[in-house]
Amino acid sequence: MHFRTLALSSLLPLIAFGQTKSLSLDSPKGLTLHNATAASATLKGKKGIKVTISPDALGRMADAAPKGGQKKGGGPASGVDVLGIADGVEFSNGTIEVDLAGEPGPGAGGGARGFAGVAFRVQPDRKTYDCFYLRPTNGRAEDQERRNHSAQYIMHPTYTWFKLREETPSKYESYVDIQPAEWIHVKIEVDGEKARLFVNGGSQPTLIVNDVKSGASGKGGVALWLEGSTIAHYANLKITSR
Repeated sequence: MHFRTLALSSLLPLIAFGQTKSLSLDSPKGLTLHNATAASATLKGKKGIKVTISPDALGRMADAAPKGGQKKGGGPASGVDVLGIADGVEFSNGTIEVDLAGEPGPGAGGGARGFAGVAFRVQPDRKTYDCFYLRPTNGRAEDQERRNHSAQYIMHPTYTWFKLREETPSKYESYVDIQPAEWIHVKIEVDGEKARLFVNGGSQPTLIVNDVKSGASGKGGVALWLEGSTIAHYANLKITSR
């Protein structure tokens, strides 16, 4: 009976109030991959993992893509969520930090931006979550409007980037100086309905959201996030619950 109790306890969340979980991400160990493939890789001298959409999901994304391809410069258009979910985490409030890099993959369309980020309060359906993500190719584009769309907040499946940009232009996006295939440090602070995105150690947030769509009491998993046209790298994931 004692052994059985230990076994069952191992199924409970590994991170609770006031606790921290860290993953070096030098391998995919500790992640549940959803529509994704991942392997150990080194980028610019830093060890981490390389994550891409799985072949099966890529086929479904192609089948579901709207005529004319991806909406220009935005993000997911196919409804295929690509996630690396941290095992044993239930997160409501706290901080999430990770190093990431994103770039368009081979054959990506003209709307590809190297979309990579972090999803939080991920629900069991793996389709419902809040997310901050970056568009690295926008950071130094020779077009101010593109630069203004370098960082993005979304809440899938209802509040897509397209819906938010169409209904509340500029409210959930901002500029940040980033580049594709370069390591970017991301820190996310979540407190009830408020969330802030910090990039590359900045003392001021790049993007502030005062009406997080999952609500003041939302909770769920934490996941590495990317769009299907992206090659993403991740390292040093740290999740602190409070």
